[in-house]
Amino acid sequence: MPFFQKKDPLDFTPVDPLQRIEVLNIYPHDPNAFTQGLVIENGIMYEGTGLYKHSTLREVNLHDGKVIRKIKLDASLFGEGITIMKGKIYQLTWKGHRGFIYDEKRFQKLGEFNYPTEGWGITHDGKNLIVSDGSAMLRFFNPETLQHIKTIEVTDEHQRPVNKLNELEYVNGEILANVWYDNRIARIDPNSGKVTGWIDLGFLWNRNIPRTKHQVLNGIAYDPASGHIFVTGKNWPYLFEITFIH
Repeated sequence: MPFFQKKDPLDFTPVDPLQRIEVLNIYPHDPNAFTQGLVIENGIMYEGTGLYKHSTLREVNLHDGKVIRKIKLDASLFGEGITIMKGKIYQLTWKGHRGFIYDEKRFQKLGEFNYPTEGWGITHDGKNLIVSDGSAMLRFFNPETLQHIKTIEVTDEHQRPVNKLNELEYVNGEILANVWYDNRIARIDPNSGKVTGWIDLGFLWNRNIPRTKHQVLNGIAYDPASGHIFVTGKNWPYLFEITFIH
C-alpha cells in the first residue's frame, strides 16, 4: 500500500487525551477533489469541494469514489463545508458570505442564505446548524430561519483557544472537527466548547511520500448505519473507514 501503512492502534505516540482508532477499510477517492465537506446519508457520500473555478457539490459512490452527480459553483466562489438536515443539503462558501440550500433527492438548488463571517465547516445536531469560520468559535443557527442562536468558544485541555476549526461532524452528542494544518481531529463538547479528546491521524499519510502544504487532513463523515467514521484529506487518493477503540 503506497499511501498508507497500517499500524496497531496501541502504537500511537501518547497524546493526552488520545482516542485510539482502527482502520477498517480503504476506498478510492478522487485526488482532484479539494475536499471541504463530507457527509454520508443512506449509504451515499456527498462531498463539497473548494478552489476558485473548481468548487462543486458532489454525490459520490462511497466504495469506488466515482462521481454520480455534480453541481458546479460559480467560478467566483470557493466552496466549503456541507451538511444534510431533513432532506436539505447546506453548503458554505469561504469568503463569499453566501451559502446554498439544495434538495437532497432532486439534487437541485432550493435557495441561498447569507452570513457575516467566513464559511469553513458546517454540521448539525438534529436541531441547529453548527458552523465554523476558521477561528476558535462555533456558531449555532436555526436551520429554518437561519437566525443566530448562540456561539461557543472551543478550548483545549489547557484552556487555550483552538483556532482554525474547519470541517465538522456531529457524532453521538459531540462535535468532531478538523483543525487546519493539524493531523488531529478534535472531539468537542457542544455545550461547553471544551475539547474532550483528540484523534491523531497523522499516520494515514506515508511520511516517505511528499505532499504539498495544502494536502491536509480534511473531511469527516459519520455513517449511522454502521457507526463508523470516514475521513480523507484535500486531494487525497484514499478515503479511510475507521472506528473508535474503547
